[in-house]
Amino acid sequence: KAAEGDTPADMVELVEEKRAELIERLADADDEIAELFLMEETPTAEDFKAAIRRQTIACKFVPVFMGSAFKNRGVQPLLDGVIDYLPQPIEKPNYALDIENDEAPVKVTCKDEDPLLALAFKLEETPFGQLTYMRVYQGELKRGEYIHNVSDGKKVKLNRIVRMHSNEMEEVTRAGSGEVVAMFGIDCKSMDTFSGGDKNLVMSSMFVPEPVMSLAIKPAKNDMRNNFAKALTKFTKEDPTLRLKIDPDTKETVMSGMGELHLEVYIERMAREYGVEVISGRPNVNYKETINKKLEFDWLHKKQTGGAGQYARVIGHVEPIGEEEMKELGKVNDFVNECIGTNIPPEYYTSCEKGSNDAFVEGALVGAELEGVRVVLKDGAAHAVDSSDMAFRICMANAIRDAMKKAQPSILEPVMAVEVEVPSEFQGTVVAGINRRMGLINQSDMNEDGSGLRIEAEVPLSNMFGYSTELRSQTQGKGEFTMEYLKHLPVPRQTQDELAKAYQEEREAA
Repeated sequence: KAAEGDTPADMVELVEEKRAELIERLADADDEIAELFLMEETPTAEDFKAAIRRQTIACKFVPVFMGSAFKNRGVQPLLDGVIDYLPQPIEKPNYALDIENDEAPVKVTCKDEDPLLALAFKLEETPFGQLTYMRVYQGELKRGEYIHNVSDGKKVKLNRIVRMHSNEMEEVTRAGSGEVVAMFGIDCKSMDTFSGGDKNLVMSSMFVPEPVMSLAIKPAKNDMRNNFAKALTKFTKEDPTLRLKIDPDTKETVMSGMGELHLEVYIERMAREYGVEVISGRPNVNYKETINKKLEFDWLHKKQTGGAGQYARVIGHVEPIGEEEMKELGKVNDFVNECIGTNIPPEYYTSCEKGSNDAFVEGALVGAELEGVRVVLKDGAAHAVDSSDMAFRICMANAIRDAMKKAQPSILEPVMAVEVEVPSEFQGTVVAGINRRMGLINQSDMNEDGSGLRIEAEVPLSNMFGYSTELRSQTQGKGEFTMEYLKHLPVPRQTQDELAKAYQEEREAA
């Protein structure tokens, strides 16, 4: 238990030594403390606070508090530190993103009289429904008024606004710029932006990366299914990078996310927060497929049954498109209609595009989604009686699927940006481990005193399974790493052949 009083006699020398060290370190970062230090004047407690606040706001360093959530040890000093050292809303500029101008930054004014901009940053399930925590960056929230969710375009009414004091609620009628409040009755996801009507600005990027890993999951017992569904609904609202789908073949629930640890965290949360024990399958890397050469196609779909038949013909080509062009297009695949004349009636153009999109869903090598493919429709033919939307959709899908097999298809795998921090004595072992996992080391920096090392590398996600366990073993538990999705790159030819063979064997067995 913390206690205040005179310094024990046997610790006076140590306390003075540490205080002198604190002043010296602070003088290195803050000019005003440096001036006092050079004049051999002793800074007061207020001088310390003011200096720490100035340099925290300037992002020169970060204050670290000791404590434990167990029995709330150190929580009160931490809260005092928030007040003493963190900036007021008007002391640091905030920027919204203009979604109609490639998310260009727009400075937020933090004035009550300007149009509303607020961010939903936390969701909490309560007996009264979803409680949405929101920070007001600009403008104000008023009870009874309507606000717009920029993410989905829906308009919602503010029926109840509360200010939270730990687990106690204080009813309020308004909240101004810089305030944090909570609301009931707001159906939204975490990181949704709300405005007073302007639909162009968001406080958090609208870009959500595609998942790179999937896991089939199910509750261990049938009586857990209700909580299982509740947990997944909440988690997907909280985290836009977490995706769910039902496998059409196995009818299993498939959870997809940004890596092994990401999925493990949600499985652990289901057990801890909802009492749901989860049975999970083997993690699957989310590969993609592409093509590497231009290929012409001329496909006829002709089917005659008892009544009206099906007839459609499409002519064109498929070609690869690069990453830069995909960014410019704002999509990973493209469909271009270059038809001249009426060999294909214009009312069937949409069906041709739908058929093209159908083919992009599943590649020929491992059944992965396609990306980096442009389909160009040039000509075709129709029948006055037997042609239909469905006939052209089927024809186009089959034409593209056939062309993909012949246009030098390849498999793309997710590559992760990995950052590892370890004590320097483990450098050789850790670097060798990254190399074994086919990682490309981009940078390796020693810290100032030479005691620690930071390694930046690019590693295929398929080679990162079990790395957290390996790193702990290599560094006696002293190493840490983070990783995030970087890009998709072609797999080596041998790996591609192995993946394609395993996929074909799996399909034949099914």
